[in-house]
Amino acid sequence: MDNQSLLSEEAVKSRKAKKFNLWLGMIGMFMMFAALSSGFIVYTASGVDKGIKTILPYAFIYSTAAIVLSSLTMHLAYNAVKAQNFAKQKLFLGITIALGVVFFFLQVDAWSALTERNITFVNSNASQSFIYVFTGLHLAHIIAGILVLARCLFGVLKNIPYINNLFRMEIAAIFWHFLDLLWIYIYVFLLLNQ
Repeated sequence: MDNQSLLSEEAVKSRKAKKFNLWLGMIGMFMMFAALSSGFIVYTASGVDKGIKTILPYAFIYSTAAIVLSSLTMHLAYNAVKAQNFAKQKLFLGITIALGVVFFFLQVDAWSALTERNITFVNSNASQSFIYVFTGLHLAHIIAGILVLARCLFGVLKNIPYINNLFRMEIAAIFWHFLDLLWIYIYVFLLLNQ
């Protein structure tokens, strides 16, 4: 008997709607960052800040490593719940949350490094301000992702039914991997356009 047959028809519809809403939200986030990327390209093409290059802080490299590693641990946590190994699920979820928090603090450290070089959000070089816009919006989504992961961890600690645990983990994994890919895009985009 598969997991879907254990749910009522209404519960199956509800889960499909939640997953559809997640994909819709991620498409919206992608479009927002695509619009910001377009705005950045149009602004820099105008030549207003020509010749002014910004070296991105090393903290961005470290945060990239942290979020890629967190994507791996999230995958391991998802595989653990599918195998009904809840001890490993708790372990890997905890590591994923910790890496998300590390990512958060590395981003804040990168902002500190930028401000030490007099690169602030409000300055005469709007292309530098875009760094804060891109990373700040992504960081807001990381906070949401950490909350989603924490909900999964609390669920497994409270021994919620397996089918609910699996669904929460599936939704969380999709969202977290999306945030990982989004950060890689942002980092590469900023690296190539600064």
